[in-house]
Order: sequence, then structure tokens, then C-alpha cells
Amino acid sequence: MNKPLLAALATLAVTGVGVAPAAASSASSASSAAPAAPASSAAPAARAVSFAGTVALSNCSGSVVRLPASEDDDPALVMSNGHCLETGFPAAGEVVVDQPSSRSFGLLNASGTRVGTLRASKIAYATMTDTDVSLYQLTSTYAQIRGSYGISPLTLNDTRPTAGTAITVVSGYWKRTYACNVDGFAYRLKEGEWTWKDSVRYTSACQTIGGTSGSPVVDNATGKVVAVNNTGNEDGGRCTDNNPCEVAEDGTVTVREGINYGQQTYQIPACFGLDNKLDLSRSGCVLPKP
Repeated sequence: MNKPLLAALATLAVTGVGVAPAAASSASSASSAAPAAPASSAAPAARAVSFAGTVALSNCSGSVVRLPASEDDDPALVMSNGHCLETGFPAAGEVVVDQPSSRSFGLLNASGTRVGTLRASKIAYATMTDTDVSLYQLTSTYAQIRGSYGISPLTLNDTRPTAGTAITVVSGYWKRTYACNVDGFAYRLKEGEWTWKDSVRYTSACQTIGGTSGSPVVDNATGKVVAVNNTGNEDGGRCTDNNPCEVAEDGTVTVREGINYGQQTYQIPACFGLDNKLDLSRSGCVLPKP
């Protein structure tokens, strides 16, 4: 996981090195850690993918998202990582549901310019168990956001992506994109005390950095969100903080230094009903429950 923003900046001040990874709200970790200032290492994004609908958090990235069945008058949702919560990292096995929050998000337009501030009413759902996701319910509806800023939400795809899919990771924090492909999937991805299921592995071109945690991973062909960016193996460590390892179904452990990952999001729509209301008891909902 990406290192906390404040910790990264403190390291920067001591070492004098160029911008360091920035990301989550804990003394632990969060997406990938590589040189952090916008640079030429990221492949250009597909033309169809823009910053419209993405948001900048205080320590991470995120996006305004709708479900396939969401309606214009539903309260809007912002998606980021569980490890990006303002309350710190959820423990393994912990699930946060309907927790009051007044967190603010900087809304970006297509060119990456901040055009407004959105505010949460609550954390609808968050966890770092099986997946690494947070979903905030906002005080605004999709129609109100579109009316005020001319910006529509990104749509969560409700089907699983496939290997080889061309994707773009869009960071509202850095106003930077990373284009690559889905390289494959990790049966289990283990990092410190946390384990995630069926994680998306990127090809090496997506060298995401601290602060990109929570970025939407967009399918270039459809423009829909297929994953949420969350971690990467920084220096070859084995299953430790900032150094996730892949664990196969037979228990074989594989370490891929410098490779980054996201958590699939196609399971999320099944857990929300009318008016974007979370319902973990719905048929087909497999998200961890409290």
C-alpha cells in the first residue's frame, strides 16, 4: 500500500530526494511506491479516459461512481480504498458500515482542474478484508453534481474484467494517469495482516505511486470502472507492508518486485439496492459483512 503522505514528505525533507510516495492515512502503507512526482514513467492514457468525475482526497485518490441501476436523484457515492479512511486502516476482519463522516473531496473536470468541493454524509461501506475499498455517501445527488459542475459520475462495471484488457489508472490526487493492461489475477494477495481475493495485477507500465491509492481503474474500451488501485511491491519484500505477495490456490508464494495491483469492483453493485442504499443481505452480494 502507499506510504502515508505526511510520512513520505517527512522522509523527503530528511533525505532531500525528489517527491516521494504519498498516500494513506496510517503509519503503514498503500499503493505502489516509486519516485512520486509526475514524470515520464507513466504511459499516456487512452484519449477517451479523462479526469472528469475523479476526486482528490487529503491523502489519496478517488472517484464519484454510480451503479448500473443508480438514478439521477440518488445520493452520489465516492469510491476510494479502505486504507484511505480518515479514521485509519481498518483491521483485518473489520467492516465499517454507515459511519457518519463529513469528509470533503476535490472534484476534478476532464482536464484535471479542481472545480468544486463535495462532502460526505457518511461512510456507507469500507473494509480491507478480501478487498480494499471505501464508499462514501455524499450530501449531493448525481443530478445536483451534474447541474453545478457539468460532471457525470463514472459507472462501475458489474462484470469481471479479463486478462489483456487495456486499462488506465486515473489519480485525482496527482492529476496523473497510468496506462497499461490487466496482466492477470492473484488468487490471494497478502500484505502484512491483510489478504485480498482475486486481485488485478497490472503489466509493468502502470508504475503507480503513493497518493494514487483509491484511483479508479478504467477499462479503456468501455469507460467503465473495473477496479480500484491499491498496492504494489516496492522492493521485493515477501508478504510485508508495502510488499504484497501473491499466494496461489496451492499455497505457492510469488513475489513480483515493482508490480502493482488493484481490487476488482464488479461485486459492489449487487450489494446496493434502491436509492443507492447498502444492503449486504441482497442476493449475489459477496462483500464481507460486519
